[in-house]
Amino acid sequence: MAQSVKLSDDVMALVRNESDRQSRSVAGQITHWLRIGRAIELSGNFDYRRIGAALDASLSPDELTAEEQEVWLNAFAEKMAEPSETEKTFFKRRRQLGLGVGLADNGEIVRESDAS
Repeated sequence: MAQSVKLSDDVMALVRNESDRQSRSVAGQITHWLRIGRAIELSGNFDYRRIGAALDASLSPDELTAEEQEVWLNAFAEKMAEPSETEKTFFKRRRQLGLGVGLADNGEIVRESDAS
């Protein structure tokens, strides 16, 4: 039975581009990458639990294989792009106190009055 899945626009653009290059349907390209990813995870050179441990800071990313580091880096960047509830609460409190809420591109502290 077919099911719908929501994917971001950038992921879909990547899938469409590669499906055109490989003469596959969009569904065929996603299925192809899914099979490759599954095979990698099941191989002896890749352990997603180790990546999870590195994301939780209980294992140094330096201890990961090159393949694991690539997945870790992508997951880390994605995780860092969206603040956690704890971080949201932290910055909400800082804004209430009129304290810095981040850094500008030039490294200067951004205060709530600057961010508004």
